[in-house]
Amino acid sequence: MYEPIRTKSVHTPADHADDFPHRSREEELDIQLAGHLAALLAVTDELGIGEAGDRIAEQVARLRGAPPARHAGRTDAPASALHRRAHALAGRALVVAASRADTAVAILAAERMDAHTAALAAPAATTRLVGAH
Repeated sequence: MYEPIRTKSVHTPADHADDFPHRSREEELDIQLAGHLAALLAVTDELGIGEAGDRIAEQVARLRGAPPARHAGRTDAPASALHRRAHALAGRALVVAASRADTAVAILAAERMDAHTAALAAPAATTRLVGAH
């Protein structure tokens, strides 16, 4: 009554599934975490926060096995926007660090989130001209 299927199903595994390299979950998380930290490093460098940038760069180097490229490419973005972006990037890094149980990066990311939150909450520094009363 029914004709048998003569072609392979799309659900049949490929004959050569082992021909390409696979990464483990840990390797994928390392790559993802290094990417989030590298983006955070770029924003941190743009904000001119050198010590924090150095600590982030150490973690990127540990994850990638090589030091990250650093440059202080300045944009016209206001500091508040940069702090919000850095806070979001640190949050993403914290989530990935927690999932891979990387305590050092989790602590660093949490510290950076706190620092950027504090920077956003601080009143803008007022400039006062010399000699003005």
